[in-house]
Amino acid sequence: QVQLVESGGGLVQPGGSLRLSCAASGSIFSISTMGWYRQAPGKQRELVAVIRYGGHTIVADSVQGRFTISRDYAKNTVYLQMSSLTPEDTAVYYCNADVISSATPIRAYWGQGTQVTVSS
Repeated sequence: QVQLVESGGGLVQPGGSLRLSCAASGSIFSISTMGWYRQAPGKQRELVAVIRYGGHTIVADSVQGRFTISRDYAKNTVYLQMSSLTPEDTAVYYCNADVISSATPIRAYWGQGTQVTVSS
């Protein structure tokens, strides 16, 4: 079994910054892609940023230049540094990882979500 544990969400004022972390643990042989998605009230879940094994990143246009995704391979952890936050960034942020374990082929796992609220 694999668990993803997110941390770092909270309340921040417009223009502020937050850093999200997501650590994967359990029966992990390898992780290909890790990333972040978000879901605002009444909206569909959308991709924010992902990082593939090797470092290639895909970042949504809406956060390009403001959010940076990075990864610590040794710790099976992905980070999302968010800056210049606006109220439109308010959402539940979910971590995602494509994990290869000793028992199963590649499978996608999700974290429980962490709330980010941007408000004055």
